[in-house]
Amino acid sequence: MKAVRVQYTVKKEYVEKNKENIAKVMNDLRQINNPGIKYSTFLLDNGHTFMHLAMFENDEANRMFSEVESFKQFAAELKASEPVSSPKAENLTLIGSSYDIF
Repeated sequence: MKAVRVQYTVKKEYVEKNKENIAKVMNDLRQINNPGIKYSTFLLDNGHTFMHLAMFENDEANRMFSEVESFKQFAAELKASEPVSSPKAENLTLIGSSYDIF
């Protein structure tokens, strides 16, 4: 299993566009319906910092996720928006969970 947390801050005027792009990614992931991909996005209290949490059962699920066209578009548009703070990815090591992830 691989788990990654990504956090970044966008300009306030980009928040709604970022939410729209995230919704497209989520819709595509629901269509793909791969049980080996768990992906969630959160908005922090300041209203313009986003945190993404991705968990992949294996390398194949991770590869499939990175090939989703809406995700590629989301990433390109986020970069072009010149975020206040660029996305920072951190690998996470699962210590325990109260539910089965995979």
